[in-house]
Amino acid sequence: MDVKIYPSKLIGTLNAPSSKSYSHRMIIAAALAGGISEISNVTGSNDIKVTAGAMEALGADVLADGDVYTVRGIKAPAAKADIDCGESGSTLRFIIPVAAALGTNATFRGHGKLPERPYTPYVREFSKKGISFEPQSGLPMTISGRLTAGEYLLEGDVSSQFITGLMFALPLCEEDSVIKLTSPLQSKPYADMTIAALKNFGINIYETKLGGLPMYLIKGGQKYSPCRVSVEGDYSQAAFFFTANALGSEIRVKNLIPDSVQGDKAIVDIIEKSSTGDGLEPFTVDVGDIPDLVPILAVLGCFTKGTSRIVNAARLKIKESDRITAIADALNAIGGKVTAGDDFLEMQHVDKFTGGEVDPCNDHRIVMAAAIAATASDAPVIIRGAEAVNKSYPRFFEDFKALGGEFEVL
Repeated sequence: MDVKIYPSKLIGTLNAPSSKSYSHRMIIAAALAGGISEISNVTGSNDIKVTAGAMEALGADVLADGDVYTVRGIKAPAAKADIDCGESGSTLRFIIPVAAALGTNATFRGHGKLPERPYTPYVREFSKKGISFEPQSGLPMTISGRLTAGEYLLEGDVSSQFITGLMFALPLCEEDSVIKLTSPLQSKPYADMTIAALKNFGINIYETKLGGLPMYLIKGGQKYSPCRVSVEGDYSQAAFFFTANALGSEIRVKNLIPDSVQGDKAIVDIIEKSSTGDGLEPFTVDVGDIPDLVPILAVLGCFTKGTSRIVNAARLKIKESDRITAIADALNAIGGKVTAGDDFLEMQHVDKFTGGEVDPCNDHRIVMAAAIAATASDAPVIIRGAEAVNKSYPRFFEDFKALGGEFEVL
């Protein structure tokens, strides 16, 4: 689907979609609980659907009725499972350890750039426990063997998704375990979200420090308990509309928790500090903990007075796209002045975008960032492959239109 978006001012009230990060976590935890759980306020994006399908493949029953997911936990784990992770890195990295803890011989498949995304830390650590990976990189990949308790060493600067995967799985082991980090933890808020989500299901993870780095202590023999829970709104998606406000729109965003542990809540402070009443002040933002904000922060940075910088962004080169290069190319195609480096973006001031055509490289967040950029353009912006939003926010264009956004499907 290609869309042509016309410059417009967005006005109105928006209910933020549910947190995709929390939705993944709630569905997996519910599937590991004995009994029936009810998870409400779930935005049924493609990523969430493949996570639900993955847990069904392992033996759970998941019924989606609108935004309510009813999950009957796994009674007897599947001996073998074929798991399609779509394009979801979270699904792949969260469920590899879960399948191993259940003793399921599982084949994992993926699409888009997912087969290129690494799972090396699992191969290294799990092989010490007798678990085999065939092959040891790429997809499809089959694991066999059962995860056992013990010490797991993970790099903190690769992805917190590996930490989360072990947090799901290790409570199922008989003995106690520890996750030790060998380098500073980036995206720590995502690990915090996992701990918070698991508490709803009776699972406790204890964080301490070792050599100044987080260390996680996990008691074995814990039991997941079913529960009823509502998923909070997503600051990652709300960030697009907060930025639209900074560019002149007037949107009230509801369904957000002010004291949320979501790292992307940082968008609120970034915009407040940049908004002085006389234009937007330039900023330098370290995105080590908030990589999902990079596309929309790049849009915001184009309108600050002077030069703004996004730093510590190297991990974005292995997202749905090479997100550093892709967002620079997208904004430059419509009149931005963006320079991309190996681990940074630099944005020079522009008065307006000039319109043009954007290739988002099948990246949902670049599609949404380009749509917000189009509201502050002198001419229409054409976005190719706009259906990429289905990965995380399928009703994005519906909400965009309800707020007064003008576009046509080409």
